[in-house]
Amino acid sequence: MSESAVLHIKGRVLAGPVADDDVHDELWVVDGKITFDRPTGARDVRVVEGWALPGLVDAHCHVGLDAHGPVDASTSEQQAVTERDAGVLLLRDAGSPSDTRWIDHRDDLPRIVRAGRHIARTRRYIRNYAHEIEPADLVAYVAEEARRGDGWVKLVGDWIDRESGDLSACWPPGEVAAAIAEAHRLGARVTAHCFAEESLAPLVEAGIDCVEHATGLTEDTIPLFAERGVAIVPTLINIATFPKLAEGGEAKFPRWAAHMRRLHARRYDTVRAAYDAGVPIYAGTDAGGSLAHGLIGQEVAELVKAGIPAVDALSAATWGARDWLGRPGMTEGAAADLVVYDADPREDVRVLSAPRRVVLRGRVVG
Repeated sequence: MSESAVLHIKGRVLAGPVADDDVHDELWVVDGKITFDRPTGARDVRVVEGWALPGLVDAHCHVGLDAHGPVDASTSEQQAVTERDAGVLLLRDAGSPSDTRWIDHRDDLPRIVRAGRHIARTRRYIRNYAHEIEPADLVAYVAEEARRGDGWVKLVGDWIDRESGDLSACWPPGEVAAAIAEAHRLGARVTAHCFAEESLAPLVEAGIDCVEHATGLTEDTIPLFAERGVAIVPTLINIATFPKLAEGGEAKFPRWAAHMRRLHARRYDTVRAAYDAGVPIYAGTDAGGSLAHGLIGQEVAELVKAGIPAVDALSAATWGARDWLGRPGMTEGAAADLVVYDADPREDVRVLSAPRRVVLRGRVVG
């Protein structure tokens, strides 16, 4: 090897969750790539010590979006920088009306896996966020967003129905099954925003790949999710806002407000029951709507509070999440996207909120 600048990560390198083969004493970064073989002829070696993890994953966030709709490029850039500085180097953007493809050309910003723009029923979602359509157009819009996204499409599976005054499913089973089949034909997976109970089983029967929030899971639907391998992204720090949302809407929609409080009250039990049944669970914050970016550490801590073991909660934001999204972790020859901490995050996941160093594409950026 010719002489080149090298980054030397030493201490404990957690390339996987628990196996001895996954834990190393050191790795090197040469030309932006990971290697576990000591390079020869290196110069300008920079040493970073600590506990290293693959770059964190926020499996549900929104770059290019705020509480009112699309934002400008400067705001989108700041959102991405905030995630990067928190150690989140891979984002699954679960719906955005903004075109953020320009971020792909920035070596100093995280990678994004996009789901295109939300697809919602007319007047059944947050204003300025989604394509608002009727069921007859669902297949066509899903096909459009499958081509725009990075292997994902995002549906709004349920929302408040003004006539009933409560949450209800947005799509007839036949139309949603045809739409999911079309997405799969085009090589995309489909996820859906769902709070309520009744929307879940029809979406799973229709072939959906993932459900966001999934607060309506019950002892009847959890086995169905486990059997079909349908993942959930609970977004517990988002669900923590349900009481405030209920308070704000109670005067107009008292049934909905009571329902939201019930879903909130059993949120931890719901997540733990899903975990115990073998439902795949990944960590996502729902940042970019009403929530700030950079909160993945808090979300992982919430998963632990729900009763998920620390190693599995970590995997939901690192090893497992990267594998689910088809992106490499800390393997030989992979791009060097990693985060270094002062203490073992398997012992206390709260250290995720305070990275010591962030390495993106082989460069120390934080």
